[in-house]
Amino acid sequence: MKAPPRRTGNVLHGQLQARNHKAKLTIKTKSSRFDALVARYYPAVYSFACRLTDDPREAIALTHDAFNSTRKQLRSCCDDNVFASILMSTVIRAGLTAA
Repeated sequence: MKAPPRRTGNVLHGQLQARNHKAKLTIKTKSSRFDALVARYYPAVYSFACRLTDDPREAIALTHDAFNSTRKQLRSCCDDNVFASILMSTVIRAGLTAA
């Protein structure tokens, strides 16, 4: 037999858990688009950065910096191809300044 939900203040404990669960799902879906873009474009960006720098460690740093700097721009651009071009231009700019 299922125990009745406990009261926490004015809200039933079960309802509070349901609200928290929905909030966690909302937070996760915000970053899931970025995670999908990272999974999709990371190999290409890393490969390009390797060819640009000839140093795998520097390529990892460039790739990481490129994704971090374009993460803020993800909200404004809705097309994945635009995001990819911004990402590649960020790698080029960072690679040229590092060289």
